[in-house]
Amino acid sequence: MTIDNFNFAGKKAIVRVDFNVPLDENGNITDDTRIRGALPTLKKILNDGGALIIMSHMGKPKGKVNPKMSLAQIKDAVAKALGTEVEFAADAADASTAAAALKPGQVLLLENLRFHPEEEGKPVGIDKEDPAYDAAKKEMKERQKEFAKKLASYADVYVNDAFGTAHRRHASTAVVADYFDNDHKMLGYLMEKEVKAVDNILSDIKRPFTAIMGGSKVSTKIGIIENLMDKVDNLILCGGMTYTFAKAQGGTVGLSICENDKLDLALDIIKKAKEKGVNLVLGTDCVAADAFSNDANTMVCSVMEIPEGWEGLDAGPETRKRFADTIKGSKTILWNGPAGVFEFDNFTAGSRAIADAIVEATNDGAFSLVGGGDSVACVNKFGVADKVSYVSTGGGALLEAIEGKVLPGVAAIKG
Repeated sequence: MTIDNFNFAGKKAIVRVDFNVPLDENGNITDDTRIRGALPTLKKILNDGGALIIMSHMGKPKGKVNPKMSLAQIKDAVAKALGTEVEFAADAADASTAAAALKPGQVLLLENLRFHPEEEGKPVGIDKEDPAYDAAKKEMKERQKEFAKKLASYADVYVNDAFGTAHRRHASTAVVADYFDNDHKMLGYLMEKEVKAVDNILSDIKRPFTAIMGGSKVSTKIGIIENLMDKVDNLILCGGMTYTFAKAQGGTVGLSICENDKLDLALDIIKKAKEKGVNLVLGTDCVAADAFSNDANTMVCSVMEIPEGWEGLDAGPETRKRFADTIKGSKTILWNGPAGVFEFDNFTAGSRAIADAIVEATNDGAFSLVGGGDSVACVNKFGVADKVSYVSTGGGALLEAIEGKVLPGVAAIKG
């Protein structure tokens, strides 16, 4: 069933959204992209004459109630975005009465799903090494089914519009779908768009295909890097990873972030790129700082010769030009992860150079997909989110989909 073909009139729909939005210390939302992204789905249900139950997680409370991660903080923002009052259920597992009382056009927001360990289905307070772990895990999986069944009991229809958590087999993202037949479970509009964008990247690749992978650690990106080697023409690796590669090749990197236990892995990636004929583009110079601060003293130096007591915090001018030249000639572009500590205004030049080059290539007809929290924050900060082909809300989910993995949240609905 597709959301376009379903009439929600007189039905109660429970929708899994990703409202894991960033908050400041006073609980105010600093970026409402994820809320805005879910509006087409939520409004379709209300406009059809349906009642709406919204469920989401926020942060990592690890199965315990934590007021700093309460969705009560965003209730008013959700109401404002929807243009209608929103009721709040203070316990996601105890909302039967509130759900039953809902009338067409009314909205109920459930408290953070992850206040219940059953949502993620992982045993709490026991180590994996513990002999009793397997039994505890089995018991928790049974409890997860009961939790999912409870959520399902609130509604007639289940809609998953949370691409950001589609790579997790959680109660609300996958297990709950087992309690609805095929005509009463579907992907939301945002989820459909995300799945289509990934298909665009993977099935209809226009060349040259350039992937830009940033971030601090090689280890967290190794799966995607290896998978992309079989698909891309150009692979730009930037951000904190730069210094692991520099040190692996005999450089001195000062205080720069560096995974000393991954130097062999870095050399292996360089070797594999050569064997596969992939143009691997690594940083050659950087903007180094004498402290991890926006106000630090800076110098431009080779990534192979960073002085003691200094650390690389952004791509240097030569590197920025190489990155931009590679991107501008591309027809398919994937960007995940910044080129520097873009949160500091004095270290945004590398990420900005990438963003500007992607916009130029997109204007010249390239398909550009930007995904992963920090890259999305970059394009928003630079005001170019509407100048790329698609901005994905999923970080881990996007990368796993591009790795070719089956996403449980999608499989639970599409089979």
